[in-house]
Amino acid sequence: MSLAQPPTTPVRRALFRAPIWIYRMGLGGLLGRRFVLLTHRGRSTGEARQAVLEVVGRNDTTGAVLVASGYGRRSQWFRNISAEPRVLFQVGGQRHRGTATVLSPGESGEVLAHYAQQYPEAAIALMQGLGHEVDGSPESFERVGADPENGIPVVRLNPDDPPRSHYPDFSAP
Repeated sequence: MSLAQPPTTPVRRALFRAPIWIYRMGLGGLLGRRFVLLTHRGRSTGEARQAVLEVVGRNDTTGAVLVASGYGRRSQWFRNISAEPRVLFQVGGQRHRGTATVLSPGESGEVLAHYAQQYPEAAIALMQGLGHEVDGSPESFERVGADPENGIPVVRLNPDDPPRSHYPDFSAP
């Protein structure tokens, strides 16, 4: 089964949307920190839409997460956040209001190269399944991310609220 095209049959759409139901049942924690539930507004209808995406990078200090648009700029969620960047997102059990920012092609390439170093087998399989030629080198992943026409753009989800420390702050006021 190739992932080069978004799902078109009802069965494939249901399979791709199954993780959304995991979050809706309050079980998002089961998916850990590798996935994010993104809630965004439809660019035409203004209605809430959702997608579950793999986290390809994170900044634990700011709470920002990075996600890649596997279907490029034609992904519906990508087109929606490009029109309206205010989003809600949930990683594990933590929900945030925030802003989606599309990274530059160069930054996208760097993020994908770093992701491929962390998860080489998964990254190669995913890129090939999406129809991209990669040889496993960081440069091949950088090329895919940096291609502004047919590449894979990366989006930063920045929370409005700073992450809470797990430890109390005992510093003087």
